[in-house]
Amino acid sequence: MRVRRYRGGVVLAACLILLGGLVLPAVSAQKTAQEINAEVNTALATFDGTYKGGARFLASSKGVLVLPNVVKAAFVFGAQYGEGELRVQNRNQGYYSITGGSWGLSFGVQTKDIIIVFRDPSALTSFEKSSGWQAGVSGTITVVTVGVGQDLSSMQFNQPIVAFQVGQKGLMVDASLQGAKISHLKPK
Repeated sequence: MRVRRYRGGVVLAACLILLGGLVLPAVSAQKTAQEINAEVNTALATFDGTYKGGARFLASSKGVLVLPNVVKAAFVFGAQYGEGELRVQNRNQGYYSITGGSWGLSFGVQTKDIIIVFRDPSALTSFEKSSGWQAGVSGTITVVTVGVGQDLSSMQFNQPIVAFQVGQKGLMVDASLQGAKISHLKPK
């Protein structure tokens, strides 16, 4: 019986490593500004299509950090990476990358779009002035779970920074942003 469990664990680990090997090389090469802009526009369209009033909600914010196609892979030890841009009043204010590592009860491979919304001007200013901003240390990000089709423009959010994860593909048991580091990026 132990041999069967051991084999099952080894097979699962091998599958995750292979799957991660197929996904992670695609994000290891830094993208151009045009590629990032196109992916950000697609992520924003997905966000607006997922949540009623999504575009109005984002327009009422002080700033929006859009990190499309963030890849997270884990089997006890995990890593995530993605590139995106900060928009203030729908204008590009710079490019950023998100990185993170974790260990513990997490496994799987997933890609997702992360939309971080700055509701408070001081939170946005603090983020823009930082050289390396870490979720949970430099500022608290509240990950919002809202049902598909709900109207965001009519909802009240009292937190200075809220985040949404949309367009998930794959399976990940742990989906938090805790400890993720967001840094300035100079695209190719």
